[in-house]
Amino acid sequence: MQLIPTGDAGKPRNQFPPVYVGDTLIPEDDIAREMQHHPAEEVAEAWHEAARSLVIRELLLQQARRMQLPESLDEEDRIARILEQELDIPDPSEEDCERFYAANPARFRSPTLMAVSHILLAAAPDDVQERIRQEEVGRQLLSSLLDGRAQFAALAKQYSVCESRHQNGSLGQISKGQTVEEFERPVLNLQEGLNPELIESRYGWHIVRVDQRIDGEELPYEYVKPQIRQYLSESVTRRAFRQYLQVLAAETGVEGVDLELPDSPLMQ
Repeated sequence: MQLIPTGDAGKPRNQFPPVYVGDTLIPEDDIAREMQHHPAEEVAEAWHEAARSLVIRELLLQQARRMQLPESLDEEDRIARILEQELDIPDPSEEDCERFYAANPARFRSPTLMAVSHILLAAAPDDVQERIRQEEVGRQLLSSLLDGRAQFAALAKQYSVCESRHQNGSLGQISKGQTVEEFERPVLNLQEGLNPELIESRYGWHIVRVDQRIDGEELPYEYVKPQIRQYLSESVTRRAFRQYLQVLAAETGVEGVDLELPDSPLMQ
């Protein structure tokens, strides 16, 4: 954690404000240990996430004492019992599920399948000069393919650094989630044929040809209804959990940390 000197005491202290739940102080050492479970680019962000997680736990454990839940239960069981008793979670209705299905047709399609070939011109992400050089090579090769002066298979064998060069550049059949995101995102939007533009990824530059495209089809409602019901139930649970914590925080008092919660539970 980032520390600043305290002056006369000669000891470092936390740069962040003390965190209280009611009259209970959340120890700095506890927050420091909790930070390992909340990786972030900035120390302040990790500290805040860790402190907020411990505040939520303390709010629930104090509520468990007010509800006189058996001390023989471990903390997780007491928290689970509180949420079971205190949260009123209605089951999604058939109408709710049907409405969500109708409003989100793109979410309920079978995956698009594509047979793709490529030529990879490798360059490390931080090697700017090599990236520029390989881009120029790629543009020249692509130009020769577009005007018919060269064959894709021959260029793949000669220039590509991917093992697919042994199969004339063929990657076989791919679908969403099978390649790196920066390559996948543009490729899955291509139609059949040679892409007239280079595609850049962390590995370098790609010349891409779509050999076959089979678009996904809309999945029937009955097939996806269990998935929709689970999603809606989890969404309602998250919303109810946030509201319940806000009530507890208002009643108990929380200092030193923002308790505004994201759209996902901090505690399972």
